[in-house]
Amino acid sequence: MTHANANEPASTGIQGLDDILCGGLPRGRMYLVQGEPGVGKTTLALQFLLAGIANGETSLYIALSETKSELDDIARSHGWDIAKLRVQELSAAEQSAQVDEQNTLFDPAEVDLHETTRSLLAAVERLRPARVVFDSLSELRLLAQHPLRYRRQILALKEYFAGRGCTVLLLDDGHADRTDLQLQTLAHGVLSLEHLVPEYGGDRRRLRVVKLRGLQYRGGYHDFAIERGGLVVFPRLVAAEHHAAFVRELMSSGNAELDRLVGGGFDRGSSTLLIGPAGSGKSAIASTITLAAAERGERPAVFVFDENRGVYFARACSLGLDLEEHVAADRAFVRQIDPAELSPGQFAAMVCQQVAEGSRVVVIDSVNGFLTAMPEERFLVVQLHELLTYLAQRGVTTVIVMAQHGIVGAMNAPVDVTYLADTVVLTRYFEADGAVRKALSVLKRRAGPHESTIRQLTLGPNGIAIGEPLREFHGVMTGVPEYVGAARALRDDEQRS
Repeated sequence: MTHANANEPASTGIQGLDDILCGGLPRGRMYLVQGEPGVGKTTLALQFLLAGIANGETSLYIALSETKSELDDIARSHGWDIAKLRVQELSAAEQSAQVDEQNTLFDPAEVDLHETTRSLLAAVERLRPARVVFDSLSELRLLAQHPLRYRRQILALKEYFAGRGCTVLLLDDGHADRTDLQLQTLAHGVLSLEHLVPEYGGDRRRLRVVKLRGLQYRGGYHDFAIERGGLVVFPRLVAAEHHAAFVRELMSSGNAELDRLVGGGFDRGSSTLLIGPAGSGKSAIASTITLAAAERGERPAVFVFDENRGVYFARACSLGLDLEEHVAADRAFVRQIDPAELSPGQFAAMVCQQVAEGSRVVVIDSVNGFLTAMPEERFLVVQLHELLTYLAQRGVTTVIVMAQHGIVGAMNAPVDVTYLADTVVLTRYFEADGAVRKALSVLKRRAGPHESTIRQLTLGPNGIAIGEPLREFHGVMTGVPEYVGAARALRDDEQRS
């Protein structure tokens, strides 16, 4: 039996899970992995054993509910080579048939359990593995038939493996009585895997470390996905763990008038919310900021929820903003997001990955799409707060777009996130001189003063243009302004743009 350093944790072979476990599983202990059929227990177990093989350790898979052929199929689907994995098949049905032929004196259930246990212990004695997976406890539970006999059997297995320094995973399908905590009591650690089915969209999976004796770990639920190559775990984002030193400075938006309106530019490491009705210029402003960041070499990352990449690039090009060229040269990153197929943890991991690769500006267009990716709306603000705090502590400037319900008059946002943002920029429609126009104003900026004026916003082939303050109108922010002066200044602004 080949063992690694006993003081080093045993890697699970899943980077995100090792991160949650603060390095891996303590060696020489028995762990319980619970979850319904199809949640990914077998895939996790195979990754755990393959990580041991890669580390020069002997790994044994004791299969009561899976056959060697089925394991081969699973490995092939993920592109794994399991030639070095030792597999011991112990069919409970075969054991029972043999016992029925030979036994006429003792209780068949008790003999079945004894024969199955004897076979698996013989395999362990022969191979002396460092890692063992037992799949699954459901078979042992059926063989034992009585809770007391079943508990004694698990306790005996725990003592047996502990004396041999094996790190053991016991897989359980979770069909037992949920109030029965005997298994969790006996195990050194417990991992719970859950399979969620939303009313619309792809399946969601999440895991939780129920317990891990004597060690710190990341609590709470963590999203994960099953992809080709195995489980990919997305640890819950904890912003407090990601501090980084950066220079606090003002960042230009790429438009001098917009910079003047927000008080000189956007603060490095701050978040800006662009809020207003659909089509009022929010995305155009965000694209202007993106292009300026790309030209400065800050590799902005844009996550588009509400339109596809082709439409996004075409809209930017119509404003004279050639973002596609910067993306092709890897000076910018644009990712189209399908919220129906994405978990919040996976999205946060995407954002963190781009920051790790050098992005200093992140644009989320829009938070309305992000909302649809959430299983329950009440968690949106917490998720978004943690993500914005993480980005701020990394010195990343964040721009989030939110569309309000309605076009003119009374308008509402799906959720109130204005207090999360450091700067809030409001866009509005208003009617004047027989035309529909757009207005722009800054409602707040935490880091310093800003203009309190309301200006006309014009979109054209040369980008965005911001006019003089709308001094001749009252009630522009309501979308139903009152004309109090000559409208000539508005036409002059349009001609200059």
